[in-house]
Amino acid sequence: MNEEIESLHKNGTWALTELPEGKRPLRCKWIYKKKDGIPGVEDPRCKARLVVKGFNQKEGIDFNEIFSPVVRHTSIRVLLAFVALFDLELEQLDVKTAFLHGELEEEIYMEQPEGFIVPDKEHLVCRLKKSLYGLKQAPRQWYMRFDSFMIGQGYYRSQFDDCIYFQKFPNESFIYLLLYVDDMLIGSRDKSLIRKLKIQLNNEFEMKELGAAKKILGMEIHRDRQAGKLFLSQEKYIERVLERFNMNNCKPLSTPLAAHFKLSLDLCPHTEEEMERMSHIPYASAVGSLMYAMVCTRPDLAYDVSMVSRYMHNPGKDHWSAVKWIFRYLKGTSGIGLVFDINKATTDDVVGYVDSDYGGDIDRRRSLSVHCCIVYD
Repeated sequence: MNEEIESLHKNGTWALTELPEGKRPLRCKWIYKKKDGIPGVEDPRCKARLVVKGFNQKEGIDFNEIFSPVVRHTSIRVLLAFVALFDLELEQLDVKTAFLHGELEEEIYMEQPEGFIVPDKEHLVCRLKKSLYGLKQAPRQWYMRFDSFMIGQGYYRSQFDDCIYFQKFPNESFIYLLLYVDDMLIGSRDKSLIRKLKIQLNNEFEMKELGAAKKILGMEIHRDRQAGKLFLSQEKYIERVLERFNMNNCKPLSTPLAAHFKLSLDLCPHTEEEMERMSHIPYASAVGSLMYAMVCTRPDLAYDVSMVSRYMHNPGKDHWSAVKWIFRYLKGTSGIGLVFDINKATTDDVVGYVDSDYGGDIDRRRSLSVHCCIVYD
């Protein structure tokens, strides 16, 4: 907590002042979390964060625009494919207290944080100069600040993804930076370009260098440069999900969804007693956890997640059994993931696969088609 307050004061986040007539201060609270760290890079540690209760903000008074882009998971996988293909250096950085760098455009007041009220100034409130965690506009203000900095350094923003920045040079060298809120991936052949960018970032923001990228957004990166392979998995994330839903001791399975599951709307609860029973089951949360694994590293779950997600509004007992079946499949396959292997490339530029079932949707009698395209270079 002392470190957090020291960082806020160093950044000039607020100034104590009288509360103007007609204004109301927002409340704040402390959030505590134990961070896992990165093996070999950062030890597990306890962290305290001061957060504004932004749910009390009123649109048009305390905030206007709040949208802020983040890099797409597809873009991360494309960069990792480039890293494996061209044997690039891949570094990871983290911005300390990223949201505190954003400049506020609105006039916002906050109560003094608990445990750090200034003696003899208890009647004063904090006039926020910089954005703070919890404010609805905080992510947007941080992104706008970072975007203007990168453009000012001569980088270009990708027209396909607003969180990809790059530079290309006459000697055919290049550098890419991907931004996901406060996490960054930097890829380049030239180490000197990476060092130069790190210096530029450190001069503008308080950065934490994490060395060679090993973990990003719950995805673990394992690289064998001699073999030309890069492996992306979510083993630890899956283990946490299984533990969260009390499935960590379940019997593993080898198939994601068995053929005997014929899911339909007829299996949804029809009585108040059934609905009450299912309301205590975290169905939506479980499907959301599966969906994140599917989006990141487990395309083998795509069909199964699409099936169980159709009944989020009113899931039944059989639908929940299907979700638990998928968890059992994950239990037996938690270690698999995506492999980028330059040795498996063929002479073909693009290879496509397509398949379809026949009237697999029981409710609407529609067929479901799937396709997969692999691009080789």
